[in-house]
Amino acid sequence: MSLSKSEVWAVVHAERRRLISDLASLDQSRWETPSLCPGWTVHDVLAHLVDTAKTGKAGFVWSMVRSRGDFDRANEAGVRRCKRDDPEQTLAEFRQVLELTKTPPAQLATRLVEAIVHGEDIRRPLQIPGEYPAAAVHEALAYQLRTPVSFGGSRERAAGCRLVDTETGSAWGDGLEVRGKAVDLLVAASGREVSPELLGD
Repeated sequence: MSLSKSEVWAVVHAERRRLISDLASLDQSRWETPSLCPGWTVHDVLAHLVDTAKTGKAGFVWSMVRSRGDFDRANEAGVRRCKRDDPEQTLAEFRQVLELTKTPPAQLATRLVEAIVHGEDIRRPLQIPGEYPAAAVHEALAYQLRTPVSFGGSRERAAGCRLVDTETGSAWGDGLEVRGKAVDLLVAASGREVSPELLGD
């Protein structure tokens, strides 16, 4: 069963708070740690989260117009727009947008994907453990599996696979079975590198 609108935003806001807490005492040098998101540092990913928190329907459409329909180019522009010279300033701006409930013209599950996947993009390279509600991870994974890769999803990448959450037994898709914790399946399906021992058949 899908989470309600209020439940989704409760998860997103709680996750934003946890990430702020995790990064509050981060050593200056570690902000430039490469994230799991290819080509982006930890600081870049945080700037992206600031940008997406600020971006509503009209802002998203305008960003796509300016980027000539290129989703990746629009995201890069958002990072440049929101990334400050001092990472602490970027973190301060993230605090300011913590309670916003803006979203692009897409399903609300995109907010769960942003919060969880980008949270892991930051936390895993920094060796900070993350905890997420199972229902939220499942909804984010289901959304990714039906969304094209060109829009940040996993549909083509996960084609021909059956993903099984070893903690709950929930499964998605048909084909070659891949087993792991739901959050690891979500991160891998989203195009990030995941340690082989976390996934199996």
